[in-house]
Amino acid sequence: MDPEAARTARESLDLAFHMSNILDTGLDRHTLSVLIALCDQGLNPEALAALVKEIPKEPQPPPTTQP
Repeated sequence: MDPEAARTARESLDLAFHMSNILDTGLDRHTLSVLIALCDQGLNPEALAALVKEIPKEPQPPPTTQP
């Protein structure tokens, strides 16, 4: 990637992350970057958003099993 394209991509991610924070999505910069890349690859953004909403925000402890 040439330097100008890299700068533009970084600025676009910064803007998307800022908007994400304003909307209080709870997405970190890395997750947002992955989601944008998936959309760029042709995934349906609405389906991807529905999936993200279903993923728990905090990891759940594994269920304990009784012997």
